[in-house]
Amino acid sequence: MAEKRPGFASSDAEISESLGHTSSRDIEKEANIPSPELTYVVESPIFDASKEDHFGEEAVISDAKDVLTHVIHVDDDPSLSPWTFRAFFLGIGLAVFASVLQEIYYFKPQAIYISIVFMTVVGYAIGEAMSLIPRYGPILKFINPFPFNSKEHGFIVIMASAAATNAVSTEILAAQKLYYNQDPNAGAAIFLVISSQLLGFGIAGLLRSVLVQPSRMLWPINIPVVSLLETLHRDKSETRFRLKVFWIVFGIIFVWEIIPEWIFPLLQGLSIFCLAKQNNLLWTNLFGGSSGNEGLGFLSISFDWQYIASLGSPMWVPLYTLTNNLIGYLLCIVLFMGLYYGNLWESQNFPFLSQLLFDESSNSTLFVEYNTSAILTANNEINSTALAEGSVPYLTGTYIGYLITTNMGCTAALVHMFLWNWSDIKAGFFFLHPAQLKKLLQPSFWIFWKGGKTKEQHKREVLENPDLDPHYKMMVQEGYEEVPNWWYANVLVLSFVVGLATCYGVKSTLPWWGYIISNIFAFVFILFFGAQMGLTGFQFNQQPIIQMLAGYLHPGKPLANMYFTVFGFNGVQQGQWLARDLKVAQLVHLSPKATFTAQMLGAVIGAIFNYVMMETIVANQFDILKSIEGSNIWSGQNVQQYNTLAVAWSMAADMFSVGARYQWVTLSYLLGFFVPIPFWFLYRHTKIRFFAYMNLSIILWYMGWLFVGVNASIGSYFVIGFFAQYYLRLYRPGLFVKYNYLVSAALDGGTQVLVFIFSFAVFGGSGAAHNFPVWAGNNGGVGNSKNLDYCMYNPANG
Repeated sequence: MAEKRPGFASSDAEISESLGHTSSRDIEKEANIPSPELTYVVESPIFDASKEDHFGEEAVISDAKDVLTHVIHVDDDPSLSPWTFRAFFLGIGLAVFASVLQEIYYFKPQAIYISIVFMTVVGYAIGEAMSLIPRYGPILKFINPFPFNSKEHGFIVIMASAAATNAVSTEILAAQKLYYNQDPNAGAAIFLVISSQLLGFGIAGLLRSVLVQPSRMLWPINIPVVSLLETLHRDKSETRFRLKVFWIVFGIIFVWEIIPEWIFPLLQGLSIFCLAKQNNLLWTNLFGGSSGNEGLGFLSISFDWQYIASLGSPMWVPLYTLTNNLIGYLLCIVLFMGLYYGNLWESQNFPFLSQLLFDESSNSTLFVEYNTSAILTANNEINSTALAEGSVPYLTGTYIGYLITTNMGCTAALVHMFLWNWSDIKAGFFFLHPAQLKKLLQPSFWIFWKGGKTKEQHKREVLENPDLDPHYKMMVQEGYEEVPNWWYANVLVLSFVVGLATCYGVKSTLPWWGYIISNIFAFVFILFFGAQMGLTGFQFNQQPIIQMLAGYLHPGKPLANMYFTVFGFNGVQQGQWLARDLKVAQLVHLSPKATFTAQMLGAVIGAIFNYVMMETIVANQFDILKSIEGSNIWSGQNVQQYNTLAVAWSMAADMFSVGARYQWVTLSYLLGFFVPIPFWFLYRHTKIRFFAYMNLSIILWYMGWLFVGVNASIGSYFVIGFFAQYYLRLYRPGLFVKYNYLVSAALDGGTQVLVFIFSFAVFGGSGAAHNFPVWAGNNGGVGNSKNLDYCMYNPANG
């Protein structure tokens, strides 16, 4: 492949492909839908995997297919089996472990997601240990089918990953405990969590031909773990040095993280400005950010990989996404400072950053939390009389800014995907084609065991399609049997029925028709936002728009709002993660039926242990979870945000409708539909590449990015990201191809192993915390009314 000039593609078509956009020829191309009546016979090989394998070649990576063929081997050993006792034993064990750890992280001051790399490392260590068990007799040979192979490892990782989520349904259960003095029946609660998780699984499975199988659906987040799996299991003579690099980096970061995590937490967010001036709240708001909800962390430096890579390592984020992220981040700082110091919506009477509802009696020296119980009836619905006699609650100005930009970004994303990527997602709506709807009336359509395409027809179509992932083509050519769509359809229907029954069983106040509408939104959003994540690596938060819709559909019912969100938003989030894992399975060549089994088991196990851990944490950390700042170890900010939006949107007519105080939160949805159009129009008519690079949906979301959490690590995030994706990729392509994703995996793995150990050993995950002695690098944090970075602490926070 010819090397291109750094930073530029050689044609408009290439720049569109490298950005995750469609080119003009894609937009104009007609749908290529093969006729089911045609009969194909495979006469000769159409696809040759060896010709697609360019592993390790020193070339500038410019598009998704380059990554798939240069960073990952396009070869396979079909004789390896994942159907072993060891795979199930470790898969179930790691699923329990991952679901517990992810639920712990949900109650941390910074949102952190369990890295698949972390589970890959743990699974490998235990799998290799089990392969040392003596193989005497049939029982021990059953336990240890030596050696530990890559297919077993992939099966384990997929199952653990399916469990490594914090189900949104645990948010509502935690909120009911913290704010509504309710404790739903444990059996009903567990079924609620399971059904909400599997709905997304069913939808993602049905859309896999759109979201997973094409080459352009790279899912960049997956490349580190797939690179690691290859390195661990290929011929050691080939990977010896790469393995050495991985374990050296893993060991260094494991030891290093002890320092910023426990001994020297000032390194989590070092602000030279705050060290120089420790008595100015303006500087706290702008430069502070080492504690939850402290400040924007501008120009702070972080040496803690846990926070730098809290939402994903910057080393795998595509340059296009990273650039739009940076633009949004800088605009967020300007926006938030302008809102607060311009005193818009009386912002200075409330905290700079917070997700709570506040009373109108608040002022700059005393923040008074809004008493929601005073306006709720015994059925947890809004009492309009009490609301009229009291006052409508206030939100912080920065939180309103986040809602406005996020809402604009949400609808802008739908339009952006429609304009730039219609050819990538249109197959998801193929079932609405008149010819397909006509088939619904034909008896043969419902007899799924008869008719349809033969295996040879399917094989020919796949191998002839230039847009499909070479790894998927190879699996089809080698005879891997696909999972029938009706398997996923059955999961979807069953979970839908259980979810509906659960809503009535726990007295959610959500009517059946509202439940159905929430699931319709889940399907549409998984398609649009799942495609966006697969193309760009960017995951959009759709929760605000779902809660807004719930507020107008179910006015005065905060519980109904939250349950609507459980199915409307949780289904989307879970569907995206499961589509991501389907791509992992495709790239490690795990059979579709093994993948289906692993994901089903993982989702169910994860749901159960999510609930168990939520119950434990809420019971032990009740007071901290209800406080504004929490501590540097535990925080209820996620539950606070969820409950705040539910209550606020239940009063939509008084708070967000046109003419109300926060009318722009609602109007922003309408504005979002128009935002991407000028840039698309200008690019189509001028071909100026700047307009193609600007993704307004990503920029708008990041304009509200800093509304919560630990923000001091973001500067380091961008420095590392641009170094990897710009400098290494363009000027050191050999190093980039061989080591970028592997080093990223090592950093994630070493950090999360250490953090897991410390969560229980010293941070109080299993009971009492063991704090390091207070010294200059560890001033005690918010528990002692201080900020870790020495920025001035606001006494009004209490």
